[in-house]
Amino acid sequence: MYENHRMCYRVLNAGLSAALLAITVSASAQTFPAKPIRVVIGFAPGGPADLSGRLVAPKLGEALGQTVIIENRGGAGGTIGMEMVAKAAPDGYTLGIGSSGNLVMAPHLYTKIGYSVQRDLAPIASIAQSAYVIAVNPSVPAKTLGDFVKIARSKPNLVSYGTSGAGSTSHIGAELFRGAIGAQFVHVPYKGTGPSLLAVVAGEIDMMVADLSPALPHAKNGRLRLLATAGTTRAKAAPDVPTMAEAGVKSQTVVGRYGFVAPVGTPREIITRLNSAIVSVVKSPDIQQRLEQMGFEAVGDTPEQFTATLKTEGEVFGGVIRKAGIKTD
Repeated sequence: MYENHRMCYRVLNAGLSAALLAITVSASAQTFPAKPIRVVIGFAPGGPADLSGRLVAPKLGEALGQTVIIENRGGAGGTIGMEMVAKAAPDGYTLGIGSSGNLVMAPHLYTKIGYSVQRDLAPIASIAQSAYVIAVNPSVPAKTLGDFVKIARSKPNLVSYGTSGAGSTSHIGAELFRGAIGAQFVHVPYKGTGPSLLAVVAGEIDMMVADLSPALPHAKNGRLRLLATAGTTRAKAAPDVPTMAEAGVKSQTVVGRYGFVAPVGTPREIITRLNSAIVSVVKSPDIQQRLEQMGFEAVGDTPEQFTATLKTEGEVFGGVIRKAGIKTD
């Protein structure tokens, strides 16, 4: 009898603890956000994830009534910063802005990665997507993509290319391009798109397959030459730049995607609140216009849509990466 009473007490106590936890979580979600929100970006300043995040963050703070603080933690193709997000408390106060690199490519490239996109992260909303372009230093004697292909094929391992890190979208894009034209390049990884592009501008390296948004200002002032876009159509922000297909090179389409994620276990009410605020900001006319001027295309989708997109892109590029035999350095 005594044991039965003890068992009943344990069950009752467990039930009360679960109920109290649910009440606490619900109350926390209702008062969210009660303090500043940290947004971790796994790349150095100046790259597309950083540019899109810093554009949206102030308006997001206004929509939520709290300060939104950007924190750059570059390295390992964006995976260091994303691991921080995955291991943070699931309370909505630590978020991440992920890219195609650390949300889609990295799981298929790294044998040891500190997070699983499906197991450890909760997609909230896409911010934007952007075409990738073949960008070279103006000193490279190539006016067209065809010219560059001839140079690359005639000088094996003399053409150098920069990336935002091993396993990043820029790395995969360059490897797919290299494979498509049958050339050999020298890979020089950096901690973000910004530093890599500056290296191309300075003439330290010859080329980069870069997101259009950070490359566009350099191209407009003549410090970069854009030879082609890796998208299926010409970019609105750079209509004079042909697609790779138009330039005679058949390669996998590469598009960068950027969006907010949270640690898995973040209460649904908080995810919903964040999604609503992010989408309202991204779809506001002024932000849409700013994104387009920067070379992005505004998105703003639901958590379910973002999750489905990441799954589909992961399956596509997982196959592409395996077929091409692409490995991280």
